[in-house]
Amino acid sequence: MIHAVVFDVGETLVDETEVWGRWADWLGVPRHTFSAVLGAMIAQGRPHWDGFRLFRPDFDPEAEDRKRIAAGRNTGFGPEDLYPDARPCLEALRASGVWVGIAANQPARAEKDLHACELPVEMVGISEIWGLRKPDAAFFERVLTEVPHAAGEILYVGDRIDKDVAPAKRAGMQAAWIRRGAWGLIAEDGSGGPADVRLDSLDELPGWVAAQRCG
Repeated sequence: MIHAVVFDVGETLVDETEVWGRWADWLGVPRHTFSAVLGAMIAQGRPHWDGFRLFRPDFDPEAEDRKRIAAGRNTGFGPEDLYPDARPCLEALRASGVWVGIAANQPARAEKDLHACELPVEMVGISEIWGLRKPDAAFFERVLTEVPHAAGEILYVGDRIDKDVAPAKRAGMQAAWIRRGAWGLIAEDGSGGPADVRLDSLDELPGWVAAQRCG
């Protein structure tokens, strides 16, 4: 039985179209070109930062991020970037008595961005703040210490098999794969791998969770 659901952020709750687009603008690269190169890196199984270095060989993500912040550029996300199905899904889960949280690979400032979205969650876990990153086992062990339910009663939801689904399963949790975003659509074969459920929309999740709880 599922008593808690924990969500990834990028391409799970948040549509990162503008997040990536602003990086393209900062690099002075057409957005279409930038997206194509990013997709090529994903398809080749390479780190996405390799794509940035095709445009700027000396690219340092942390240094460039500091420069963007100093220049007053928008480096985060807001309520307008949430997928339309995100808030209704969280609200439906909470209304049914499910404990809901967020745990994701994000910079520290994303904690403020998420709180500004006023999502109905009981935990916001950020990798930079925790000092842990997916897919490290320690990240999911931290999730287990933060969520007041046993591992087998927790469902982790994310768009990546390698960083979300597979490590969550190794930690003893259940896992849901939502197939959207560049990594979800390019890097996997569509089967969902070890996921307990494959989703095309978060609209499907509350009903699936309810069925497991009734079962």
